[in-house]
Amino acid sequence: MTAAWLRLDLRRRWRSLLVLALLVALAAGTVMTAVAGARRGETAGDRLAERTLPADVAVLPNQPLFDWAPVRDLPEVAALSTFGGAAYVVDEIPAEAVSGVVSGEDAMRALERPVVLAGRAPDPERADEVVITPSFEESFGLGVGDGVTIRLFQQESAAAFRDDPAVPPDGPVVEARIVGMVQSFWYGETLGSPGQLIFSPGLAARYPDEVGPNSSNAVHNAIVRLHGGEAAIPEFLAAVEGIAGRPIDTFDLVEMFRNHGREVTGFEADALMVFALAAAAAAVFLVGQPVARYAAATVADLQALRAVGMLPRQVVLAAAIGPVLAAAAGAVAGAALSVVASRWFPIGLAATVEPDPGTDADALVLVTGLIAVPVLVAVAALAAAALALRAARAGSYRRRSAVAGAVAAAGLPVPVVVGTRFALEPGRGRYAVPVRPALLGAVTGVVGVLAAFTFSSGVDDASGDLRRFGQTHQLGAWFGENNEHFLPEEELPALLAAVAADPDVEAVNDSRIGSADIDGVSAAVYSYAPVGDGALDVVVLEGRMPVRPDEIALAPVTADAVGAAVGDVVDPAGTGTSTVTGIAFVPDGAHNDYTTGAWVTRDGYDALFADAFKFHETHVALRPGADAAAVAARLAETTGLELAPPEPPTPVAEIRQIRTLPTVLAAFLAVLALGAVGHALATAVRRRRHELAVLRAVGLTRPQARGIVATQASVLALAGLLVGIPLGIALGRVVWRYVADTTPLFYVPPVAATALLLVVPVALLAANLLAAWPSQRAASMRVGSVLRAE
Repeated sequence: MTAAWLRLDLRRRWRSLLVLALLVALAAGTVMTAVAGARRGETAGDRLAERTLPADVAVLPNQPLFDWAPVRDLPEVAALSTFGGAAYVVDEIPAEAVSGVVSGEDAMRALERPVVLAGRAPDPERADEVVITPSFEESFGLGVGDGVTIRLFQQESAAAFRDDPAVPPDGPVVEARIVGMVQSFWYGETLGSPGQLIFSPGLAARYPDEVGPNSSNAVHNAIVRLHGGEAAIPEFLAAVEGIAGRPIDTFDLVEMFRNHGREVTGFEADALMVFALAAAAAAVFLVGQPVARYAAATVADLQALRAVGMLPRQVVLAAAIGPVLAAAAGAVAGAALSVVASRWFPIGLAATVEPDPGTDADALVLVTGLIAVPVLVAVAALAAAALALRAARAGSYRRRSAVAGAVAAAGLPVPVVVGTRFALEPGRGRYAVPVRPALLGAVTGVVGVLAAFTFSSGVDDASGDLRRFGQTHQLGAWFGENNEHFLPEEELPALLAAVAADPDVEAVNDSRIGSADIDGVSAAVYSYAPVGDGALDVVVLEGRMPVRPDEIALAPVTADAVGAAVGDVVDPAGTGTSTVTGIAFVPDGAHNDYTTGAWVTRDGYDALFADAFKFHETHVALRPGADAAAVAARLAETTGLELAPPEPPTPVAEIRQIRTLPTVLAAFLAVLALGAVGHALATAVRRRRHELAVLRAVGLTRPQARGIVATQASVLALAGLLVGIPLGIALGRVVWRYVADTTPLFYVPPVAATALLLVVPVALLAANLLAAWPSQRAASMRVGSVLRAE
C-alpha cells in the first residue's frame, strides 16, 4: 500500500517534490561549500610548506659586498639564497611589482622551491627567464609566454639611480620571457598586491658586476633554511652576529609567514564554519517547513485509507518517503554544486598560499553531506507526520502568555489583544502555531545583522585609520642608510625645523633606527626625538613612553618574545639595564613591522648606538583635515625634501578581506528571521481561522482582522529587537575585540550608528510587509464556509 501511494503521490505532486529537491540542493550545496572551503583554507599554508622547502629566517645586514660564505658554511645552514635591491628597470612594470634579484645555487631549488601553477620554473642558468605570481597576470595583462624587457645599470650610474630614480639605465638590456606562474611563501604575494615578477637566479650569475654579488651598489640580504628549523634560529643568529661583529636585523619567517598565516587562515576558516552553521540553521527552518507541510498534508490525505485498514506506521512512512527521495536527489545536486563552487575557494589570505587552486572535491564533506541530508529530512518528515497524525485526534489547548494577559487587562483594542496572543501563545494540537521558532528566528536575525554591522564598523574604522595600527604620521622621508646620509648631515636640523614650522604640521620626529639584541631578541630600536614644540603621538597600549635614557618601550610582539611587561628590566645591546615603561606600536619600517621593535629617547639611542644608524628617517604628523599631498608638495618646494605617505601595514588588507563574510552571514540570518516570521504569520491565519471566523461573526471588521495579523507581526519584530539589539552589539564587539587582540591593533569599541538607527523601522516594516498577504487572507475569509467546515 505504501508503494502504491508513493507512485500516485509522485504523479500528483512531482512539482512540489522538485521544488523541495531544489531547496535542499541550494541549502546543502551552500553548507558543504562553506565547510569544504574552511577545511581547505585552514590547511593551505601547511600543504604549501610541505612542498616548497620554506626558509626559516631572513638575515638583513643590508650591506653591499657582504661575505656570505662563512654564513653558508655554518653547520646549522641547510640552504641559503641571497636576494636584494639592485639597480634595474623593467619596462612598463612598477618597481613594487618586481621581487628583486635572487642568486645562489640553492635559490628556487633547495630553498623556497615554488609550486608551479602554470608553465615551468625558471632555468637557473638562464638570465632571460622570469616567472610571475598569480595576481601579476590580472594586474598587468602579461602571462606565461609573454616577454618583458629588463634594463640594467653600469656601476657608476647605479649609485646615481639610487638617489635619483629619473637616471636612465645604461647597462645591458635583457629580453626576458615569462616561463611560469609560481607560488611559495617567499616567492608569493600579499593580500591586495598586484603580484610579483621574479627574476631567474641566472640574471645575477650572468651579470655579477651589475646586479650580482660583485656589485658595490647591490644590497644582497639572504633567506636561510636551517637543519633544526625554528628551534635552531637563536643559535644561528648568534653565530651570524659573531661573524659580522655586530647585531644583524633578521626576520623570523616561521613566525611571519607560517605561524601568523595559520592564525589568519584559522580565523578565516572559523568564519566560514560559522557561516556554514548559520546556513544550516537557515536550512532547518526554510527547508524543514515545506517538509513538515508536505508530510502533514499527506497524513491528511491518507485519513480515508486508515478506515480501510492502513496502519499508522504505514501512514507515517508514506508521508515521509516522498521528501526523503527529494532530499536524496537534492543532496546529490548540492554536492555537485559544492565541487563546482570550490574553484572560488579558499578565500582571503588562504587563497594566496593555496598550492592547488581550482576545483577540489573534499570526499569527507561530500560523503557526510550525501548521508546526513537525507537522514535529517527523514527524521523531520517522520516526526512531522507522527505529530500530524496525533494532532488529528488532539483537542485544542491554549497556553496563556503573561504579556498577552497584561495587554488584555490594559483594555487595549481587540486587534492588539488578539494579535499579541497569536504572536506569543503557541496553542496545541491542530491549532498549534510555530511561535518559538518565530521568536527565535526574529532574535537571531536581529543579533546577526547588528553583530555583522558592528563588526564591519570596526573593520571600516581600522582600515580607514592607520592610527589603529600605530601609524600616527601621514608623511615620511628617508635621510640615510648604513651610517651614510643622502644629504649633508649639517643641513638636516634646519630642514626638519622648517618642516615643523609648516602651519599644517602638528609634529615631527627625527627617527634614527638601529638594530639591537634585547635579551636575545633582535629588534629595530627607534629614537623618540621630537623636533620643535610638537611631539609625535605614539599609540601606547600599556604604560607610557620612555622619558629617561635608561627607559624603553617595547612593541607588543617584541615584548612577548622577550617575555617582558611594564616595569620589567631588559638589557638592550648588552649596555646595561633599561626599564620597560610601556608597550607601544612603532612605525612600519624596512626591517620591522609595527608590532616589532622598541622606542628609546634620543639620549638613550646615543647610549646604545652613538652616532651609528641602520636607517635615518623622519615621521611627520599633520593636523586633522590637512591634505597630505598638498603639504608634501609645499614642503618639497620650500625645503627640497621628498615626503611621501607611509604604506599601509600588511594586516590592513587582511582586516579588509574578512569584512564580507559577516555581511553574508547577516544576510542568511535575516532570511532565517523573515522565513520564520512569515511562516508563523501564514500558519496562524490558517490554523486559527476558526477563531478569526468566530470574531468576524460577532462583529470584527475586515480592517480589524488585518490589524490582528499586523499586531502579531509587530510583536514578533519588537521581541526580536528587544533581545537582539543588546546581544548583537555585544557579540559584534566581542568578535572585533578578538580580532583586534590577535592582529594586533588598537581596540576602539565599534558603533554601527546607521544600523542602530535603521534596525527598528526596517524590522517593523519588514514584518508588516510579511503580514500583508496573511492579513488579506484573514480579512477576506468566507466566515460561513469556515464555521460550517468546523
